[in-house]
Amino acid sequence: MEVVKAKKFSVSDMLLCALFAALAAVGAFIRIPLPYVPFSLQFMFTNLAGLLLGKKRGAISVLLYIFIGLVGFPVFTQGGGIGYVLTPSFGYLIGMAVGAWLTGLIAERGDRSVKSYILAGAAGLAIVYIFGMVYFLGIKSLYLSEEVGIKFLLIYCAAVFIPGDFLSCVVGAYITAKLRPLLRLRETS
Repeated sequence: MEVVKAKKFSVSDMLLCALFAALAAVGAFIRIPLPYVPFSLQFMFTNLAGLLLGKKRGAISVLLYIFIGLVGFPVFTQGGGIGYVLTPSFGYLIGMAVGAWLTGLIAERGDRSVKSYILAGAAGLAIVYIFGMVYFLGIKSLYLSEEVGIKFLLIYCAAVFIPGDFLSCVVGAYITAKLRPLLRLRETS
């Protein structure tokens, strides 16, 4: 029987996860207020976490960010605290954690090109929107007892934000292509 050693989570890993959790918090405050769900740079930084840190550390950094917000620090676009799970936009945060993991997975397996990083970011973005829209619909209809039509959901929870978020994917891909070789990050997390 072969013994498999678990990879250690180094101090460097912890610092990088903390850095990207802090960047996601800063990104929440760089926002354009829109009805229902504000546009912010959170996705830009959670996408970069997946691209630069890989699937494991990228997801951990976003989960750390979510944890910090849920314990009461006002790091989300509309505050913080455990009650935030009942806001319609909380699903986007869950999607950002899963999206960072998927983005990291694809980036680790890709060919390290800008195109590969854009595709990885776009896949993560799709996850963010799926989680966000389903959660938004659930909270609005089940918890708040408000009817939400599909047209409303597609326009105000996706179409308004997709151009800016996709631009974040492109910018993130170029940043990753430049920084990854300089940072000499481990290829897998």
